[in-house]
Formats: sequence, structure tokens, C-alpha cells
Amino acid sequence: MALLESGEMYLETILVLSQKKTAVRSIDVAEEMAFSKPSVSRAMGILKDGGYIRIDTLGHITLTDDGRAVAERIYERHRILTEILMRLGVDEKTATDDACKMEHYISDTSFSAIKAHLREHPIR
Repeated sequence: MALLESGEMYLETILVLSQKKTAVRSIDVAEEMAFSKPSVSRAMGILKDGGYIRIDTLGHITLTDDGRAVAERIYERHRILTEILMRLGVDEKTATDDACKMEHYISDTSFSAIKAHLREHPIR
């Protein structure tokens, strides 16, 4: 199942929340993303059916290996793109917002080239 941008955003949010909390529930995702509970519930069902998350009997959400791989890939892009933009002088909010848009559309080839360039030429 190919994920849309929204699915990637949900997985990234679950990853980030799981780094802050011992248990992540749909309500936590809804609050973090400022989405309605029914919207999040529907998305969680789609992600579960796609094999990206598990939901236990208490409603705790965990990422599967596939879900974690997607979430980590998107989150890495988010962090690196935000950092680059901020080092170029973009304010934090704008850099974060722009990185959030860019992270879903930049090709693996271009992102790998950016990472390689940063390794060879760190921004100071």
C-alpha cells in the first residue's frame, strides 16, 4: 500500500510522540496534529490495515517495522531540511513549516545528495 502525505504525517507524529510518551493513543495524535478524533480514528484504521501500526486492546498505538521505517525516513528528512533552512537564515517556524512540506516530495536521490553534500561541506 503506497502512503499518501497524510499517512506519512501520521506515522511521523506517532514516532515523535512515542519518543516523549510511554504509550501513544489516538487522542494524543489528534491533539498533536489538531485533527478531529473521527479523522484520526479513520486514519489509524487505514494505517493498521496497511500494516504500518498495531493497536492493542487498550488503544495503545505502536509502529510496525514497516511503519517505523517510513516514520524514521520522513522524520530524518524533516530534521535535516529544517536545520539546513535555519542555517541559511530562515526563522525556525518558517523552516519547520517548509521542511514539513518538502519532506514528502523530495526524491530519495536529491535527499541523498543533500546528505552527502552536508557530510563533505558542513554548514557552519
